[in-house]
Amino acid sequence: MLKRVSFVILSTVLLAVYESSIGQARSIDTPSVEDAIAAEETYLSQDAAMVDLPCVISRFDNIMRKVGAEEGQDWRLMSAIAFSESRFIENLKSRRGAKGIMQIRPVVARHFKMPVESLDDTETNIRLAGMLLSELDHMLRMPTSTPAADRMSIILASYNAGIGHVLDARRLARSEGANPNSWSDVSRYLKLMSDPVYYQKDVVQNGKFSGSGQTLSYVDEVMHKYHQYCKIATLL
Repeated sequence: MLKRVSFVILSTVLLAVYESSIGQARSIDTPSVEDAIAAEETYLSQDAAMVDLPCVISRFDNIMRKVGAEEGQDWRLMSAIAFSESRFIENLKSRRGAKGIMQIRPVVARHFKMPVESLDDTETNIRLAGMLLSELDHMLRMPTSTPAADRMSIILASYNAGIGHVLDARRLARSEGANPNSWSDVSRYLKLMSDPVYYQKDVVQNGKFSGSGQTLSYVDEVMHKYHQYCKIATLL
């Protein structure tokens, strides 16, 4: 177990190296390494004693474990989402109104009958993300036999792009004899949904989708971090 190490900074630097190695562009709203360092310095100055405590992924591990257990979600996947969304910066707000460590939008808070102001509370922010992941999983209705990696990837795509476009891609896959529960097939049809030959088909209910590049990169990034976290942290 490592001590006296900032996993926020370490994880951010690791991903920066990874993105550089594959030529992946960082989104405009994605916090930089400098943002993560500034947030970490603020945190350490507020409670220096915490530095001596064992770290696994982030200082939010206990909340992630708690919410993950209650919502039936892998807390390491939730941590990977938090890293991708905010680099674990609690007070981050995007230009589109998403807030907090999990970058939850006000519409999600209202959907779950939570006050929009509660998005500023980190535990509530994480809890809403867990609730959203569980609801997406339920709405996607994938069979229990679906491989875990495929299930996670399809849920992550829904978390990022909205479930409507993912459902359209799955319907397209099914209509053309592909596997609607395979991320390889679903991602292929997400890319094709910018083509009128595909998005004008009767099975497509949500129209053209032009954001497949960003969504596929997001899924790859989160799954990459998830696999890293599985090597240093146990599920329970």
